[in-house]
Amino acid sequence: MGRSSFPPQNCEKLWILDAEELHRTVLRLCSQVIESVANPKQLLLLGIPTRGVALAQVLAAELQRLLCEPIHQGVLDPTFHRDDLGRVGTRLVQPTNLPVPIDGRTVVLVDDVVFTGRTVRAAMEALQGWGRPASVKLLAMVDRGHRELPIQPDFVGRVVPTSRQEFIHLLLQEVDGEEGVVLLKPPTN
Repeated sequence: MGRSSFPPQNCEKLWILDAEELHRTVLRLCSQVIESVANPKQLLLLGIPTRGVALAQVLAAELQRLLCEPIHQGVLDPTFHRDDLGRVGTRLVQPTNLPVPIDGRTVVLVDDVVFTGRTVRAAMEALQGWGRPASVKLLAMVDRGHRELPIQPDFVGRVVPTSRQEFIHLLLQEVDGEEGVVLLKPPTN
């Protein structure tokens, strides 16, 4: 959703990707990841809470299906590395879970929406405490613009220019009971 507070009630909901389009986008992102990694056994997907974790699980399952081998997938919570907690507020911290050491691996940070770039910056800082990967890449389902830091996804499902008052929400079957990407517009007075 970006990392600002949850959208107000009564938002207008505009579908950007329906379930079928989301599935095709996941397949395209998986293909791009496969093409960029020399050795899939060294790949580690790390989901950034909250929706990045569920998206990383979906991607890992699809990559396993395509490659016929297990894909390492975990969680990296950058909450305590943020420089904007006063502005965005806090949420319940999700424990970082690294299923394998990160040294020498290709780490793909997975986030649902890239907004200001501050979450990704915090995630990269948090990652430093766990070792030295061979490379770090960023995958985001949606890039909504409004960057405050020079951070750009390596893999992006969709670029959706938004206003700062709008929200992007990734819906996944496993979490929401429906799938897609929606743009939430606050009510106009």
